Amino acid sequence: MAYKPSPPPPHLDRDVGLDNTPQHFVGPANAAKLHKHYLTEINENETVWRERYTFLLGRGFELRSRYRPDWTPSWLGTTLDPAYCDDSIEQIIPMVLDAKRRRDDTIVCIKLIEKKTNEVDIGRYLSSEIMLRDSRNHCVPILDTFRDPFVPEVEFIVMPILRPYDDPEFLAIGEVVDFTTQILEGMEFMHRHLVAHGDLTGPNIMMDARPILPHGWHFVADNCLPNGVNQLSPLARIDHPVRYYIVDYDCSMKLQPGKSHIVKGFGGRDGDVPEIAKHQPHDPFKVDVFTVGNTLYKDFYQRYHGLEFLKSLIDFMMTQDFRQRPTAQTAIQHWYNIRSGLDVSVARWRLRKRDETVRERVLLDTVAAARHGIYSVKRLFNGDDKKVWT
Repeated sequence: MAYKPSPPPPHLDRDVGLDNTPQHFVGPANAAKLHKHYLTEINENETVWRERYTFLLGRGFELRSRYRPDWTPSWLGTTLDPAYCDDSIEQIIPMVLDAKRRRDDTIVCIKLIEKKTNEVDIGRYLSSEIMLRDSRNHCVPILDTFRDPFVPEVEFIVMPILRPYDDPEFLAIGEVVDFTTQILEGMEFMHRHLVAHGDLTGPNIMMDARPILPHGWHFVADNCLPNGVNQLSPLARIDHPVRYYIVDYDCSMKLQPGKSHIVKGFGGRDGDVPEIAKHQPHDPFKVDVFTVGNTLYKDFYQRYHGLEFLKSLIDFMMTQDFRQRPTAQTAIQHWYNIRSGLDVSVARWRLRKRDETVRERVLLDTVAAARHGIYSVKRLFNGDDKKVWT
């Protein structure tokens, strides 16, 4: 079952053909007008990648043609519409870019890191072979690391290509249950190995979206297929479960066993953490517990109806006094108790946004009912009666 198609990406405001084949060519007069809207030089945030194109190629990673040192826009001297040319898509964020791993043509993400934190060391530690054997490890796998050839204080890490955990949006209650389980397990795994994340908030939670986007997506024009033109039509994650990952360790620290966990000056973007707001010494593990609870509160409980079962978990995790706040292990056990009491039949119930209009609610409920009817018929004929959670 597919979600509602994503809107057109920012670089593309013209329709594809009726057969979904991109319409590349326009008349000479229109081409001249369109070409004026596209820069023929990369932006200043992209120069770092062009300067390292040859180096990265030698490491086995090929950037898109836009970053070749001798790049000339493919639409120049033609009647091509630049919106349909992959090399017209610019990257605004300077620190990350996609690349093709040449040995297997896999698209990966390369991140540039200034050696001011322990991000690379912690990433390597959590991605070691023995760590990856644990199914509760939801830390992003680090595929490769290497130093910059020009600036010794800069390193590169290579990771799988991921998407924000809520893009596309959640549609069913069972999807939220699965997300909550995975993120709590991931946090507990990190803490068990004495790593506190420090900024365990929504922007640092990603997902491997391949189950719901089996044809892939463009790293920059991420509402599109890899060709950067055709719109995505995601599958439902309730039928095609995804795996969530914790990313970015620039605020993280690895503590020593048997020593005090009380620190100062630790914490990321979540300004609601009481002890951080008061500039008090604190336990970094309890900071993570609070921020995950706050993510569940703001991104789910406040946004959707029907998630009342999360309330006691959220309140527990957001206990104001960090000394009374649960550990990750206690929080996940509390969650398991809640989850075991949930009726599996609600897993496919539609998530209703709190700001929906009556008209939207009627329409979306009708679509959800039709989707559930199709699922029930398939289950009847296929004998598929699997539980969403246990």
